[in-house]
Amino acid sequence: MVGERSKITLIGTDLARPGLEFIYQGPLATCDQCKVRKACNNLRVERKYRILSVRNTHHDCPVHHNGASAVECVESPVIALIGADMAIVNSRILFECACTRTDCKAYELCRPDGLIEGDRYLVGEVLGNSPTPCERGRALKMVELRPIT
Repeated sequence: MVGERSKITLIGTDLARPGLEFIYQGPLATCDQCKVRKACNNLRVERKYRILSVRNTHHDCPVHHNGASAVECVESPVIALIGADMAIVNSRILFECACTRTDCKAYELCRPDGLIEGDRYLVGEVLGNSPTPCERGRALKMVELRPIT
């Protein structure tokens, strides 16, 4: 998002609408023989994207019912919990989460979908304290993290 650049990709026509957010999971084996596979699979795996607009281009697709449509999308910010000492607006952080307690109430915010461990992010906004206390006693803040591309 820093230096936000949009990308054109293909997504199932039934899903193609402005504002839809999705996590790109990568190509399927079915895609190997498709003539437009490079246009579909030009995003970063495990990143979160938001559709800005839908183009008039449509392709038949063996994966998506009703085919695939071209969309313009950007990487989307992700809400996460990070250490309070790193929660500084416009700071760049390396996302790491040492907690492995899947039964913790805050687990999904500490390890949200769309963030990749070891990647760099910009703290876009500090949204406040954690909605639930950390079971390990860490001071956490809820922030909006924007991918650094």
